[in-house]
Amino acid sequence: MANLEDALGEIDVLASAEAIYTSPTKSVLDDKISEHFAGAVVRKDLVKSVRGNAVVPSYVLEYLLGQYAASDDEATIQAGIESVRQILAAHYVNRNQHMFVKSEIRRKGRHRVIDKVTVTLNEKNDVHEAEFENLQVKGVIIDDVTVKQNPKLLVGGVWCICDIEYFHSDDQRVVPWILGSLKPIQVAGVDIDHYYEARKVFTTKEWIDLLMQSIGLNPEQFNERGKLIALTRLVPFVERNYNVVELGPKGTGKSHTFSEFSPNGILISGGEVTTAKLFVNNASGRIGLVGYWDCVAFDEFAANRRTDQNLVNVMKNYLANKSFSRGTSIYGAEASMAFIGNTTHTVPYMLKNSDLFDELPDAYRDPAWLDRIHHYIPGWEVAPIRSEMFSTGYGFVVDYLAEILRAKRVEDYADKYEEHFTLDTSISTRDQDGIRKTFSGLMKLVHPTGEASKEEIRALLEFAIEGRKRVKDSILRIDATMRENPVNFRYSDHAGTWTDVVSLEENQYPHLYKRDWGTQPAGSIAEESSGQTRPSITGDRELTSVGEPRTTHTEAPLIEGHRDFKPGQKGVSYESLILPYIRGASTVTITDPYIRMPYQGRNLADLLSLLAAAKDDADEIDVTLVTSEETRVEYKQSQLLMLKAIKDASDVVGVQLKVRFDDTIHDRRIEASNGWRIDLGKGLDIWQRPSDNPFDFGRNRQEFRLIASAFSVHYVRVDAQGEV
Repeated sequence: MANLEDALGEIDVLASAEAIYTSPTKSVLDDKISEHFAGAVVRKDLVKSVRGNAVVPSYVLEYLLGQYAASDDEATIQAGIESVRQILAAHYVNRNQHMFVKSEIRRKGRHRVIDKVTVTLNEKNDVHEAEFENLQVKGVIIDDVTVKQNPKLLVGGVWCICDIEYFHSDDQRVVPWILGSLKPIQVAGVDIDHYYEARKVFTTKEWIDLLMQSIGLNPEQFNERGKLIALTRLVPFVERNYNVVELGPKGTGKSHTFSEFSPNGILISGGEVTTAKLFVNNASGRIGLVGYWDCVAFDEFAANRRTDQNLVNVMKNYLANKSFSRGTSIYGAEASMAFIGNTTHTVPYMLKNSDLFDELPDAYRDPAWLDRIHHYIPGWEVAPIRSEMFSTGYGFVVDYLAEILRAKRVEDYADKYEEHFTLDTSISTRDQDGIRKTFSGLMKLVHPTGEASKEEIRALLEFAIEGRKRVKDSILRIDATMRENPVNFRYSDHAGTWTDVVSLEENQYPHLYKRDWGTQPAGSIAEESSGQTRPSITGDRELTSVGEPRTTHTEAPLIEGHRDFKPGQKGVSYESLILPYIRGASTVTITDPYIRMPYQGRNLADLLSLLAAAKDDADEIDVTLVTSEETRVEYKQSQLLMLKAIKDASDVVGVQLKVRFDDTIHDRRIEASNGWRIDLGKGLDIWQRPSDNPFDFGRNRQEFRLIASAFSVHYVRVDAQGEV
């Protein structure tokens, strides 16, 4: 019995989108970008065109495209694409073809390769030695001058264009590979004054859209807040010693910016880092990643349950003081840190049962460590990445923008808001530091000259305050001692008008977010902040997500037995047919062999949405769908992508869907942990197919649909062992 994840692993999720790809239409903004940044921009969809099977970061491909296809002339672009393809075919080293490339170097005596190069110091022989990742060659002597000019070779490695020579020696101790030349893949330099002048030509909205396209995202698919969230991921590259956390569902592109965007950042697995690798190696005295990279990002940080307490302590000091001590020495560094992780629970679930740092390893849920975080990016607000969310417009060659951002790191825009606004005096120095650094970074990105209107500054300031407030409010849930000094996250203008800043989840779930700390023991989470309890969904009244009462229907007593339905009958819906019998269940298993076509998937989504609407916001329900896999190859991929889309939609609202495939099933039933089993004669597919009329009421209300053919439904009460 296979599951959905295994089946999806056999296909390319974006293959269908690529199959129908056509050359994009150039927008007015694209024309403006090409006019003012000629030679520094590239069409972002070209990366996909040239990547092929080359497993390299986007900035490597864009570096090559910037050399050959940085134009708005279609003929030049196509010629450039072909040139880049030829370069990759001739010089990029595929890991599974490393022996062929070695043979070519031996045959020709000298060959150029594109590969990731890492350098180590051989203390025994007092020489630096290079290792080529895909070529699988190591021990290649590299001169000290090259290493000094490119220190990142020593930590994490750098993608380079290299000339490799071959000279065989009878001395088996001598490596036959000789490094003829090495050129890191990066731009030579940028004209920041031209960057400033060209920025003045763009409106703020146009400039934000340009930045969105530069990181590969289609701005038309994002609202203003979504764009701001995406751009906040760039702040670690433009702001020194900036600490940010982003936790959210899988597949939202959290790590994409840190792995693909910049040669000045490095993405590492949270479980692979050590104190020596990150800070300094006591044995060799060599400084670690923080000494060479602008941003060190930790991927899958929440999944790392094995933690080194010494690493946590050293990191805690570095996050606060920009320095760390190892042995008898104290070191300083400027690297920002980004901590990225997946959440397995919904926001209301975390708010009810713990806090927004619930997924972090226990060692990192230390309030003192968390208090060093400047901003919390709400990853749950980001939609799962879809093919249409990728940009096809023009954006900066990422290496060009990366160098601009690096140059801006020395500047400080933290006080730019003070001309118009003042923070509340109850906001502590550390809270202010987080707010000011986020604001400074966003200003450098959106308003690089430091000039902005009052309302533009207000928008960035409020977003910066919200991100720090999200950190602080979670800390208050964890540490009772920090509740003694209440903080008002607000600001005033010079007219004395105060504005309170609240997070989106605070507005959406006030009954879960707000806490009356005086009515509960320290360290516990109260049920409600105002003493009101949230009624059960089986009651007559309950609170909506914004705290307003709403009326619910009182369910009739549930009885065992069967109901018969006739063809052409109306007035039948899952809400009356199924929901009363599965309401309140924590687990539900749906067995239906035919969830293959779009309208069948729509039926499943309708049922799951009813479950989501009926449950408490803070509860979660585990739903397992047991169905059969489409046998026709031409429809199989569509079925898998449909089920994945349904799963993505249901997971974010607290209905955790798992899909298993079983080609032997025939029965159609629903089994719930509340003790009921529903035997469905026709499964979920009971209605005639929807009409082509987009305004047909039956598309949105099941009661207006016609029953397709006669069927019966049996309701059976079962015990805990599943017996009648």
